[in-house]
Amino acid sequence: MKRQLYTELISWKKSKHRKPLLLQGARQVGKTYLVEEFAKKEYSNYIYFNFEQVPDLKLLFKGNLDPKRLIADLSLYIGKKILSDDTLIFFDEIQVSPEALISLKYFNEQASHYHIISAGSLLGVSIGKQSNFPVGKVNFMTMYPMSFAEYLFAFGEELLLKELENRKTFQPLPEIIHEKLLGHLKMYLYLGGMPEVLKSYLDERDIALARKIQNEILEAYQRDFSKYSEKSLAIKISELWHSIPYQLSKENKKFKYSDVVKKARASSYEQTIEWLKNAGLIYLSYNISTPKIPLKGYSDNTKFKIYFHDTGLLGAMLKISSDLIIKPTELFSEYNGAFVKNLIATELTSSLRRELFYWTSQNEAEVDFILQQGNEIYPLEVKSGSNRNIKSLRSYEEKFKPKLIFRVSPRNFYRDKEFINIPLYAVSFVLSLD
Repeated sequence: MKRQLYTELISWKKSKHRKPLLLQGARQVGKTYLVEEFAKKEYSNYIYFNFEQVPDLKLLFKGNLDPKRLIADLSLYIGKKILSDDTLIFFDEIQVSPEALISLKYFNEQASHYHIISAGSLLGVSIGKQSNFPVGKVNFMTMYPMSFAEYLFAFGEELLLKELENRKTFQPLPEIIHEKLLGHLKMYLYLGGMPEVLKSYLDERDIALARKIQNEILEAYQRDFSKYSEKSLAIKISELWHSIPYQLSKENKKFKYSDVVKKARASSYEQTIEWLKNAGLIYLSYNISTPKIPLKGYSDNTKFKIYFHDTGLLGAMLKISSDLIIKPTELFSEYNGAFVKNLIATELTSSLRRELFYWTSQNEAEVDFILQQGNEIYPLEVKSGSNRNIKSLRSYEEKFKPKLIFRVSPRNFYRDKEFINIPLYAVSFVLSLD
C-alpha cells in the first residue's frame, strides 16, 4: 500500500548530507514493509538484519564499533561481502542492541557512503534511555498509522483524493461526493489506519476479522509493556493505557491522573506518559491560555489531553459495534464525540508533524485545537454533529482577532467571511486551502 513517507525516503537517499536514518513509529504501522518496498524499487542490493528475530546479532556490536570491522563481521555472518554501491542496509528492531544504535555515529563519521536505515517498534523508548545517543549524527523520520488520505488511495479512490489534494477553495462539494467521502470516513473511523487491518479488510471484506486483528495488535502492545519496561512501570503503563478511552469519553477531556487510579499523582505517572509517547502510542495536546508564537513557549505542560494514535484501536478497546458504520451520524457522536476529536488529533499529527495545542479561557470557553501557519495562529473547533454552536470560537475571535476561524464537522465546505467550515474528511488539508 502506498505510503506518503516514501517520497521522503527518496529525498533521504539523494541528499548530499545523508546520515544513517532512524525510522520511528509504533508497532505495526508498516515500517518494515515500507523499507522493504523502498529497497526493492530504489536499490540493486538489500541486506536485512533483525535484532529481535536473531538476538545473537547484537554480539557483533560488542566492543570495537569501527565500521570497517562491523561490515567485515556482518559480511561473514551473511556469507557475502557487503558493498556500499547501490546497497541498502536495514537494521530492524535495533532497540534490542544499544551498541548498534551507538554504532550509527561512527558510520556517519567514518563510513557515510553506506546507506543505512534503522527501525524499531520501541525505538523512541530506547533512544530516551541512551545518555550517549549520537545526537546530530543521524536523520530521523516518524511513521504514523495510515492517514485518511492513504486509506482513500488504498481503497482505489485516487480521484477523490486528488480532488481534496488539489482543492484551493471552500466551495461546497457536490452533495453526492460529500456523502461518499463521509461514508468512507465512517469506515476509516472503524478500521483505523493499521496497515494489516486495512489490507485484511480489502482482501476479505470481513469486518469481524478486522476487529480480531485490532485486538491482536492491542495484545501485542500489552506484551510490550512488560517486555520493554520494569515490572512496576509496566503495571502503571497498563493502568494509564486502559484509562485513556474513559478519559476521552468525558465531556471535559483534559487528562486527570486521578482517573487512572484514585488519588494518583503526576509524579507517579509522568514516566508512564513519556514511555507511551516515545513508543508512538499516544499524542499529547497541551493547554495554552495565550496563543502567541511559538505556541510551545506559552503552553502549560501540566495541563494536557491524551489521544490514541489510531482511532480504530480506540474503537476496539471500547468494543464499538460495526453496525454504527451504516448509520447516518451515530459513529461521529459516539462517546461524546471522542472518535471525531481523536480522528482530528491523528490527522493533524500525521499531516502537520507538530505538537498539538488547545485553548481555554478560565473554564468559560475551550477551542479544541490551535494551529500555527507561518506567523499566523488559527483556532479550530471540532463538532461531531449538526450543532452550529460556535460560542467558544467566537469568544476566541473576540479576544485575539485571528484572520480566520475554523470549524471541522460532518457538514460540507462552507465559508462566511472569516468563518470556515471544513468537512471532517478534509482536515489534513486545512492549512493548504486559500
